Amino acid sequence: MKNNQYDTDEIFYDSDPFEEYSRETNPSKRERSYAWYTAIGLQAVDGLETSDYLKKTAIRNIEGEISFDEAQELIEAYYKTDRRKVEPRTEEADKVSSRMTRLIAEKGFTFSVTQYLSIHQRLFRGIYKHAGKIRDYNITKEEWVLDGDTVMYGGAAELRATLEYDISQEKSFDYSGLSMDETIRHLARFVSNLWQIHVFGEGNTRTTAVFFIKYLQSLVFNVTNDIFAKNAWYFRNAMVRANYNNLQKGVHETTEFLELFLRNLLLNENNPLRNRTLTLCG
Repeated sequence: MKNNQYDTDEIFYDSDPFEEYSRETNPSKRERSYAWYTAIGLQAVDGLETSDYLKKTAIRNIEGEISFDEAQELIEAYYKTDRRKVEPRTEEADKVSSRMTRLIAEKGFTFSVTQYLSIHQRLFRGIYKHAGKIRDYNITKEEWVLDGDTVMYGGAAELRATLEYDISQEKSFDYSGLSMDETIRHLARFVSNLWQIHVFGEGNTRTTAVFFIKYLQSLVFNVTNDIFAKNAWYFRNAMVRANYNNLQKGVHETTEFLELFLRNLLLNENNPLRNRTLTLCG
């Protein structure tokens, strides 16, 4: 590892520091950039922002100066020093981003309940006491996009059984003969159902996103673009709308918004992804 691990030169970015890498001709740089860009962007689903130090470390990795392991070690070590007072949510964003980047970049993946739980544990160890553990209590969450209402999340008593069922059903699903429209519709329903279970107390969207990205990669989809990075909040809100019914207001669950996201991700379409089109406010 380099000796200048605590280089404290402040970096303030007037523009997206990863934008140039989306046009990178070197495939290794482009793939590393995608992993970092996606991981950093996904912190937005919980209202988190990464530090400039994290971005600087990421760029060192993208440029090949340090490995993924060294980058992760630098971030972990950075938050062990008592030389500065650190905002806890920034620390979470930085640590989870570096761990998520490594997960996305890894080639190995098993489509299983164990893998899903392991992803949560690897992302949030030392951050949440329940990292990798299924919640044992029921939850509700007020959603801006639902004008303060909540999705009906999975009941605590049935969480493992529901997760095992969804994973097994998808594992046995036969995609042969499906059009791409049908494939995207099915993938939208699968990932939104997986998210709706909300197996963990916190960190569900980020865990689901990583698991889903790895699954898409295993299906040989090319997902090395900026859709997750730039539209993480839309991705979460689209899954909210895919799992919400309010018959009194004439609102029905729909995957249409999530399908637009997936069409941009998988087919390189350019559908507008605007959060205001999902909201029930007003």
